[in-house]
Amino acid sequence: MSAWALEAGPTAGPTGVEVTLVEGSCFCIGAANGDLAPSSPHGLFFRDTRYLSGWQLRVGGSSLEPLAIEQDDPFSATFVTRARPVVRGHDSRLLVLRRRFVGNGMREDLTVQNMAGEPSAVQVELELDVDFAHIFDVKEGRPSLRSRPSPEVIPDGLRYVARWPDGQRELVLQPAPGAVARPDRLVFQVVVPAKGEWTGSVLLLLGADGATAEPHFGAATPVQRSEPVVRLASWRKRSPSVASGREDLATVVSTAVDDLGSLRIFDPEIPDRVTVAAGSPWFMTLFGRDSILTSWMALMVDPSMAVGTLRALADLQGVKEDPRTEEEPGRILHEVRWGSPLAGGQGDTYYGSVDATPLFVMLAAELRRWGLGDDWFPGLLGPVDRALEWIRDYGDRDGDGFVEYKRATDHGLVHQGWKDSFDAVSFACGRAAEPPVALCEVQGYVYAAYEGRALMAAELGDRGGARYWHERAASLKAAFNEAYWLPEHQRFALGLDADKRPIDALASNMGHCLWAGIVDDDKAEAVVRSLMSPEMFTGWGIRTLASTMDAYNPVSYHNGSVWPHDSALIAAGMMRYGYVEEAQRVAMGLIEAASRMGGRLPELFCGFDRATYRAPVAYPTSCCPQAWAAGSIFLVLRTLLGFEPSLSQHVLAIDPQVPEQLGELRIENIPFAGSRLTIEVTGGNDLRVRGLPPGIRMVCDTCAESSA
Repeated sequence: MSAWALEAGPTAGPTGVEVTLVEGSCFCIGAANGDLAPSSPHGLFFRDTRYLSGWQLRVGGSSLEPLAIEQDDPFSATFVTRARPVVRGHDSRLLVLRRRFVGNGMREDLTVQNMAGEPSAVQVELELDVDFAHIFDVKEGRPSLRSRPSPEVIPDGLRYVARWPDGQRELVLQPAPGAVARPDRLVFQVVVPAKGEWTGSVLLLLGADGATAEPHFGAATPVQRSEPVVRLASWRKRSPSVASGREDLATVVSTAVDDLGSLRIFDPEIPDRVTVAAGSPWFMTLFGRDSILTSWMALMVDPSMAVGTLRALADLQGVKEDPRTEEEPGRILHEVRWGSPLAGGQGDTYYGSVDATPLFVMLAAELRRWGLGDDWFPGLLGPVDRALEWIRDYGDRDGDGFVEYKRATDHGLVHQGWKDSFDAVSFACGRAAEPPVALCEVQGYVYAAYEGRALMAAELGDRGGARYWHERAASLKAAFNEAYWLPEHQRFALGLDADKRPIDALASNMGHCLWAGIVDDDKAEAVVRSLMSPEMFTGWGIRTLASTMDAYNPVSYHNGSVWPHDSALIAAGMMRYGYVEEAQRVAMGLIEAASRMGGRLPELFCGFDRATYRAPVAYPTSCCPQAWAAGSIFLVLRTLLGFEPSLSQHVLAIDPQVPEQLGELRIENIPFAGSRLTIEVTGGNDLRVRGLPPGIRMVCDTCAESSA
């Protein structure tokens, strides 16, 4: 969720079938015939600016009828269309293909095929609109706050420039020879031979603050040699593949691999550092919480993404107090944005997140469990300890031992946990909780951060430090289980409000407490029972808010919808506490939801019960592809495998609990400790592991058979 004046879920609604193409921080949203419709959320976006708001192709003066869409990768698509027939009731004789490539700009190749037995003289016209609107304005469905640029006809095309006191945006269109440029369109007058075709193309160059981005699909570069194509091929080759008794699982996994690949962000100044954007279309930027959790979930796909995310967030860690951006010393950012309204057109970083900071420490410890970072990790101890100082000095301002949030100004987010819409935190009666709010899952993250720091201290031979952080964790756990437990409901409170009253709503947040390990063993069964009740579990996943709560709405952003990452974390928590059957049910619900939704898990879907509809009902403006939704499937697989490394002890624990519905499960090409693993689980959870690195001992307590 965005930091600036975006207090609820996205409001810009869909306009029929839409196609989203993504490559890095550049993406394009359009209609089924390839057009970008003005006065809609369509557009070509780059660095949080919509460069192109209208892009309509007309052949013979008419719009095109969509026939099919072919999309083999995240950044390109072919729109198969036909021109409207000249005579009503007759079939059109002109087939029109639009092949679009997105990456640091856009290239569109046009082909008009003439099926008739005589030549066809026709006008091919691209009408365009440019508003340079900020993505926040587009997302909220409001007119751009920026002045609209005037087009300039230049020798080889069109140029649009918009300037503000602190920024500039530029769009240049370079059509193929033969085009006539007019202020709002490009026109080709062509004769298509009988049974022949005409081809043309247009290249769109994007500039920001005086620098033009190097297009990834330039006119002189063969598509197969372009950077995105080469990079995606390498990514797919290096990523795990899955085979099981359910053929659809392979599709779900391969789709998630492509989604994660398309959402990676590459820093041109540090080419080997890879991070991950939160999701398309609205969150194509580095987020603290989202990027941390996604890269954690995707460790079985590419550990370097977690390394890059951790190091990038450390570089942007807060160093001063700034109420405008909520920066504080040691705090980990919420999001990075380009050209935000508060930044005067320049890039800005917002820090209004209560959980990104403890999650940062958790990820650092997890990377040590995976044996990563011997060369760079000592340099991260400083940022880790500064993050822990923020928890002590700023996160827990009242000194009660719990971390809470309250925004610094009226421009910040009211709620700063992962459910950050304005109405996301309420009591069972529907009354809004007043900040400062101490969310239950945040205390779990802090507990896990303390335990993680104890692990780091032990690795360094610092016994006193390890003991100190273990004691901090134990003290927090005891206090949490006392203050947050609701004995009359047999569950944990969603949080504590400004008056330290327990917020009694039944919500999914406490499932994260299972994942973090802060729940006392004697309370875990009741927590699992609440989460798996009909009020919470839909059959596809776990609702964010129970159907019995007054604020419940199955078609809402955070008050009754299902978020795949939320359910995946909860399944991992259930498995951690030994509730195998319940974890399997949640895991299979997510796998089947993805299968029913075309092989892809979206950011969220509506919280209707599985018995009501045959497939999950899409939330109208859910991000897709979305990072932690794509990562969820890999956390589900890790949970079912019981895959838990501890390389400081030279141990890999695998305890498979694969549901019968999956049959035999085989996962190949898992990157691990410089090697590539193949894991096979057959009937009765018999286990085979190949590729285990030398010196690593595999432990499997419940396997019928174990081999390395």
